[in-house]
Amino acid sequence: MDKTDILSLSCDELENIMINSLCEKKFRAKQIYNWLHVKNVLDFSEMTNISAGLQARLNDIFCIKRLNIIRKLESATDNTVKYLYGLADGNIIESVVMEYNFGISICVSTQVGCKMGCDFCASAIAGYVRSLEASEILLQMYEAQKDTGKRISRIVLMGIGEPLDNYDNVVKFIRLVTAPEGCNLSQRHITLSTCGIVPGIDKLAKENLSVNLAVSLHNASDKGRSAIMPVNRKYGLDELIPACERYEKQTGRRVTFEYAVIEGVNSSSEDAKRIAALLKNMICHVNLIAVNTVKERSYASEEKTVRRFQAQLEKLGVNATIRRKLGSDIDAACGQLRRELEAVRGDNVESTD
Repeated sequence: MDKTDILSLSCDELENIMINSLCEKKFRAKQIYNWLHVKNVLDFSEMTNISAGLQARLNDIFCIKRLNIIRKLESATDNTVKYLYGLADGNIIESVVMEYNFGISICVSTQVGCKMGCDFCASAIAGYVRSLEASEILLQMYEAQKDTGKRISRIVLMGIGEPLDNYDNVVKFIRLVTAPEGCNLSQRHITLSTCGIVPGIDKLAKENLSVNLAVSLHNASDKGRSAIMPVNRKYGLDELIPACERYEKQTGRRVTFEYAVIEGVNSSSEDAKRIAALLKNMICHVNLIAVNTVKERSYASEEKTVRRFQAQLEKLGVNATIRRKLGSDIDAACGQLRRELEAVRGDNVESTD
């Protein structure tokens, strides 16, 4: 019999099992939940206020998943830390811990690889393998906190994978990490980034969550966007923008549009005018990004081009900022380290650095 992934259970789900399957008192669930999500133990034997008999029964029906740090890179310039994690099935994922004035933030992966095929992204080149369980998303944060000794106060679901393509596990993760019995992280400190899966945006708007939505725009014309983002061929701008407007109205949360400024592709004054026209009815924010260098692609950004583009947008009344580039000396953009390691080792990850 396959064991149940206990880290992916809510406190209510755990209570139900305690009462109805194990004939234990309700309070046991909260004790166990605290050990897992506050003290972050990885073995039932470490739960010292749980009897040895119950520990054995828990071990019979549950498993506590874990991640192994395969590689860790630390920036010499800005305290950014990039982790390459090994999963139980041998797959590998990445997450990045970033230090800001307002606290510590982590960018987590939601899938092993990605199906979306965005032309400028290293994650797409490595290919899609599978979606992550809620516990595997959660453990990226837990392991990073253990390793750094610092509390993480903000989460960005912007690493490898498309969060809305792993909808159920991502929503379960959000509810777990914000549960008052566990980490109790504010939902307003979580940002979910999507390439624009319209049904997922509408579904998320109805979840009664207060998470921030970031949408990868990268071009304000259907022709230009479809050329670099295949998702636009299914959900064009005429569907995407109204879905973002609905999200804003339903949740009261301002939508951010991510825009990687690519030389000769989407950085002209006409591109800026198209963005202004597209977003004119929304209270939103445009986050400009200097595109990361990917060996297999020829896309590039110059700082002066990004700054000029920002000035053009602001002149047109668009609220636009430039994302601070962190961890450039350790290839901190999503997918780069995983891609590099797979190229060297293939699919077999056994040793550690």
